[in-house]
Amino acid sequence: MTLEIHTLLAILAMAAATVMTRMSGLLLIRHVEMTEQTRTAIEAIPPAVLMAVIAPTAFATGWAETAACLVTALAARRLPMLASVAVGVATVAVLRAAGL
Repeated sequence: MTLEIHTLLAILAMAAATVMTRMSGLLLIRHVEMTEQTRTAIEAIPPAVLMAVIAPTAFATGWAETAACLVTALAARRLPMLASVAVGVATVAVLRAAGL
């Protein structure tokens, strides 16, 4: 197995872009006045991103995945993000095992 220089450069560039995106968010949030409305908006971002990631699955696959997307959306309203994802994965696994 060999690693080409272009592949390595692409990986390093993507890693740098990821780190810079995360760091810039942390640096910029220091300059934002945290009112209750702002805090509520920021707390709504992770569930919105989760739904944007799983929504195509709900419409492009079978009933088990669609039901799991719905369960994940409901779980995301009450549970932490990792727990919501775990609930969704468990739901699709159970529904597939049941033959749905």
